[in-house]
Amino acid sequence: MLKKRMSPTGDPSYKFSSATTLLYAAEASAVTAVMTNPIWVVKVRMFTTRADSPHAYRGLWHGLSSVYRSEGMRGLYKGTSLALFGVSNGALQFMGYEQLKWLCTEQKKRKFANQGKEWSVEAEKLSNTTYTVISGASKLFALAATYPYQVVRSRIQNNAIAHLYPNIPTCIARTWREEGITGFYRGLGTNLVRVLPGTCVTFVVYENLAWMLKSSARSREETGVGQDRELEAELP
Repeated sequence: MLKKRMSPTGDPSYKFSSATTLLYAAEASAVTAVMTNPIWVVKVRMFTTRADSPHAYRGLWHGLSSVYRSEGMRGLYKGTSLALFGVSNGALQFMGYEQLKWLCTEQKKRKFANQGKEWSVEAEKLSNTTYTVISGASKLFALAATYPYQVVRSRIQNNAIAHLYPNIPTCIARTWREEGITGFYRGLGTNLVRVLPGTCVTFVVYENLAWMLKSSARSREETGVGQDRELEAELP
């Protein structure tokens, strides 16, 4: 929606600069981060608390209400500053994806030109394999750049170890001192296995649905233009 609204031509396929793509992706990610932070707080605490513990949450709504009663709104938004920093993950991912997609499209155009083929709108669609590769590559790039914040955020929101990591500077310093650089990437492999398949499937489905909708809109537009011309020809 932002791409179409901010495009000077109104075309969502318009080629934005890397900085512009990064800005729009960051805006969308920031809104998502603020709205979902309370859910992340409850999720982290449910995963790090034994089910038989008297402080264990029975579910999402019980967790949200418990945090609100004991800590107020501040408790629900604990770690929001880190979450806002984390919008760079989604922003970098979408920036990388858009740039890789543009590069692949340009390469396809050059291939058509070398073979003497005429470029058309229908040729803009890339293969599902290409969408899978570039979506996976962009996610890898974004995770490698931002994963340390996720480790710090989880430790800050975890009640069980809150006494060890009372604030962000202490968490960063203690993790670096006791675990080194590998501490900031703990669990990265597991996370990749969890998120990469979903990311690739999401982008492939999105691109194909978007292409189907655009193709349908073009067909209706062409049909309408053809009918208008027929009517004009019939008029005296």
